[in-house]
Amino acid sequence: MEQANYRLPYFNDNIYHFNHGTHRQAYRFLGVHPVTYQDQSGYQFSVWAPNAYKVYLQGDFNDWQSMELDHCPGGVWTGFVAGAKKGQHYKYGIDHGNGHISYRMDPFGFKHEIAPKDASIIEELTPFEWNDDLWMKERAKTQWLEKPIQIYEVHFDSWRKHYDGTSYTFDDLARDLIPYVKEMGYTHIEFMPLTEHPLDASWGYQVTGYYAVAGAYGTIRELQSFINEAHRQGIGVFMDWVPGHFCANENALAYFDGTPTFEYADPNKGINRGWGARNFDLGRDPVKSFLISNALFWIKEMHVDGLRVDAVSNMLYLDFDEGPWTPNIHGGNINLEGVQFLQELNTAIKEEAPGVLTMAEESTDWEGITHPVEEGGLGFDYKWNMGWMNDTLKFFEEDSLYRSHHYRLITFVFMYQYNERYILPYSHDEVVHGKDSMLGKMPGSSRFDQFSDLRVQFGYMMAQPGKKLNFMGHELGQFLEWRYYEELEWDGLQREYNSEYQHFVKTVNHIAKTHPAFYELDHSPEGLDVLDADNIDEVMLSFIRKGKKATDFIIAIMNFVPVERQKVRVGVPYLGQYCVILNSQMQEFGGSWTRNIPTMTAEAIPFNNQPYSIELTIPSHSVLYIQPVVNSLVISDDKQKPRKETKDTESFNKEHEK
Repeated sequence: MEQANYRLPYFNDNIYHFNHGTHRQAYRFLGVHPVTYQDQSGYQFSVWAPNAYKVYLQGDFNDWQSMELDHCPGGVWTGFVAGAKKGQHYKYGIDHGNGHISYRMDPFGFKHEIAPKDASIIEELTPFEWNDDLWMKERAKTQWLEKPIQIYEVHFDSWRKHYDGTSYTFDDLARDLIPYVKEMGYTHIEFMPLTEHPLDASWGYQVTGYYAVAGAYGTIRELQSFINEAHRQGIGVFMDWVPGHFCANENALAYFDGTPTFEYADPNKGINRGWGARNFDLGRDPVKSFLISNALFWIKEMHVDGLRVDAVSNMLYLDFDEGPWTPNIHGGNINLEGVQFLQELNTAIKEEAPGVLTMAEESTDWEGITHPVEEGGLGFDYKWNMGWMNDTLKFFEEDSLYRSHHYRLITFVFMYQYNERYILPYSHDEVVHGKDSMLGKMPGSSRFDQFSDLRVQFGYMMAQPGKKLNFMGHELGQFLEWRYYEELEWDGLQREYNSEYQHFVKTVNHIAKTHPAFYELDHSPEGLDVLDADNIDEVMLSFIRKGKKATDFIIAIMNFVPVERQKVRVGVPYLGQYCVILNSQMQEFGGSWTRNIPTMTAEAIPFNNQPYSIELTIPSHSVLYIQPVVNSLVISDDKQKPRKETKDTESFNKEHEK
């Protein structure tokens, strides 16, 4: 047909790869793209609707009169509109063949109206002038497993607002959020979903436009500008991504061509009853092209540094949702198509974007989430450790008088510490729906006690092996739960203990970011020596975090009850001096200590399976980080017989390696 001359180059080839699940940039030919046909400039509109009877296009460019699109082999409908302009609105009319036409948003649209309006808007994906080359080159070659990753989770619209209550823009966030994150010692920002969604109360997890920034937040170019500036300031940007389920609204993806299109045909698999959503058909090849192309869209076009994949359990288990479920071909509850999709997703990202991380929000004991695909794993870089999070919060919610009865909640993590590569999350999910704020979870009888507990909780988290994530507002010691429609309680910093707690979080973040012991061997058993995980009566815990160099180690001691412990002996690996670099009960953090614990000298008294030991007082309700004075250490081959005193760290390491 002559009409085919307007089509983008290799259009039919693109349709072929899209339908075979192998297309990784489907957004380059589906959706709306500028073309010139017979010396006329305009746009080609293309949509996948394989079972539609007919597909129409209407918009500002034709006074909202229906224009029938051409049908191509492979279920794609396309047409050319001369004179159409950027910024004009449009919709697709899907004719079901029974007299009913449903009007839909463009699944590949780069921009949409702000809800409750639902038209798509012509927007081009034009080249952005990036100047983050240094960051991108370093990202590709960085061994992230051995680097600090301290994530500040952000909900775009409720971090901060203007004095008149209007929302911040990406430019506002670039001016205020990036410097704040940097000053506070975080390494990455993680945005909750930024994609188009119709209901603010869904926090972005009920997506209608996968290839568009939510119109209430801004535009693609504004997000690109924000990420560009973050990279220039040395801050990475992660993004929550929702490939398992989508919004059930009739104006978007649900039942798109009049039949199950993006969702499973089996209602037991396709309908997500618990969330009122639809589940993507992860075994359908065009759907895989849609989703994998979408992941790479945010990575390649937006330069995001990683995707936190939401609700992975929902993609792995056929019985994860409430209600009836359909077994797989073997009679089991594993979604075999979901497993294969996740493996293909992670493979594609690793091939296309080295250095970009994928993180699974997964809540079960599935084995191999972070194991390589070639070994049968899913191929994620990290898994959120939901078990650790639940156990830890349950422990801290107990009155300190009864914590000895629940001591194993805080030590159970050591039983599976290295089964996967973990991120330890205190996320938004833990401060909503009546769960209380992080401060409100602390059972103390006074604000002093609550903040003492909160400091222990945060200091313990940062000392544990694993990368870290904290939801915005935790560092402020918020009194109320998070409310998505209001800004954080910044005015709370005027109250006693809040600004001191913020200072504590900042201090701990910077310690953890600058001491290799806290990140170099995060995922290796060689990076952790547990000193005492059986002190049930006194409810204390102690361990050593270690870096690659023998002298890079930090001793962490947690006292989980409001009782000071005197003359406590703690094992250490070498003779020499040791100093306290963090005492959570110091007055500057809101505690009661005005003078820190003095430098200690190790004695030749074996303790905690260590050849030497120190003796000190442990403040009540406290976290201590203790560091060796490197130039004072006395090193021996067997750690029992002193060999010589080493004053140069580099020469010591060479000597020790011999």
